[in-house]
Amino acid sequence: MTHIHNTQDRPQKHPTEHPTETPFKHSKVRVDLGPRSYDIIIGDDTLRRAGMLIKPHLNAPRIAVITDENVMALHGQTLKKAFETEQIEAHFIVRPEGESQKNFTPLQEILDHLLALSFDRKDTVIAFGGGVIGDLTGFAASIFKRGCQFIQIPTTLLAQVDSSVGGKTAINTRHGKNLIGAFYQPKAVLADISVLSTLPERELKAGYAEVLKYGLLGDADFFEWLEDNGDKVLKGKSVATAYAVSLSCQTKARIVAEDEFENGRRALLNLGHTFGHALELEAGYGGDLLHGEAVSAGMLMAFEYSAAQGLCAEADAKRLAQHLTKMKMCRPQDIPHLFKNPETLLSHMGQDKKNEGGALTLILAKSIGNAFVQKAVSSATILEYLTQVSMTIRHD
Repeated sequence: MTHIHNTQDRPQKHPTEHPTETPFKHSKVRVDLGPRSYDIIIGDDTLRRAGMLIKPHLNAPRIAVITDENVMALHGQTLKKAFETEQIEAHFIVRPEGESQKNFTPLQEILDHLLALSFDRKDTVIAFGGGVIGDLTGFAASIFKRGCQFIQIPTTLLAQVDSSVGGKTAINTRHGKNLIGAFYQPKAVLADISVLSTLPERELKAGYAEVLKYGLLGDADFFEWLEDNGDKVLKGKSVATAYAVSLSCQTKARIVAEDEFENGRRALLNLGHTFGHALELEAGYGGDLLHGEAVSAGMLMAFEYSAAQGLCAEADAKRLAQHLTKMKMCRPQDIPHLFKNPETLLSHMGQDKKNEGGALTLILAKSIGNAFVQKAVSSATILEYLTQVSMTIRHD
């Protein structure tokens, strides 16, 4: 097997002053992409200040806000007031919630709605919601009249630390997840930590999987910090959550700046995703398995497979498993029905976007904090591993 990358982010020095005890301050993370650069603004009142914060980015004081019914009910009035204060004309397009919205029919309906409003390329579209809304809105903006600008206002932990940053936009098809899409950067990202307090515990845990990913792929110190403080992040402790969000965004911004179009190093951000996307496809995108839950299980699978191949120590895979168990995160044994047919899961993995020439590409691990991209992975060894998982969880 050929290693094309053996990349470990330089270990970050986490503050000796405990980050969960220091006063919470607003932070700004720059995504440095030349003419496509933008800021991620993280705070506890960015939603209330959204009109003021986005106004400098508008070509005209007219926007369309795409959101879902749940987010609209919880936070819509706050955002409306923020826009009214700045005399911004806002049209709200409210969709049902859920992964099922990421397909061609909702995309067409949104585009038709924008056309009916006589929007043009100088108007701005706002994604106000979680990862589904962000992906759907970003892709719609990328193809509406060959591209209009958009801004992300993520309302879930997963969206704030991952999907709203970096310009990946996409919809799903029956063949797999995110197979139709575009790289299309937002003009700004506004992350309001306070809205996370309204999330169900299940959604917070789904987002925490993406936070955990940043420690696993390139920052062992951050993983260790999460071992001590992950419960505070999940309990909505604003300082711990803000710290985790900010550091996650810094890590992703640095990797995206180095490899915007995922030609190399950015693929590290897909740790656990090839396994996870296969699980999502098998689950059917109906809400039975959240994306973050699939990533949680998928990251453990990546470490277990790496250990089975002698690429990393078994102790690292067990350490990750222990943390997932402690945090009551999704593991393969929690979703045994998705492992009934290992051959089908392997077939699903064959649809992954990173694959080349019919050969599997996986993000694997040498240790906690040291992930790498490996091409031409043996399908036989993957099937052997999936079969072993299937047998083990059936007999538990």
